[in-house]
Amino acid sequence: MKNFHCKMFGHNFQITRHVTYHVKEYACKNCKKELTTNSNGNLTELTPKFKEINDVLERIHERRRARKLAKKNMPENLLVFSH
Repeated sequence: MKNFHCKMFGHNFQITRHVTYHVKEYACKNCKKELTTNSNGNLTELTPKFKEINDVLERIHERRRARKLAKKNMPENLLVFSH
């Protein structure tokens, strides 16, 4: 019965998780079907494989954002030596 609404009117997807700026996870409000954005930008069913890929992508994305913020907030009068 929960799929009846989706069969008649279509799914009502809402974003459940922002993985990166371009990759998101969606879930239908009525039947709880889960989708994600694949490498081509199309929506595909969220399988355990895609869930693991999204976890890794999110970790990499967060590290890069943190590094970029730390670099941005460094004092300008500090001398930085790199080899």
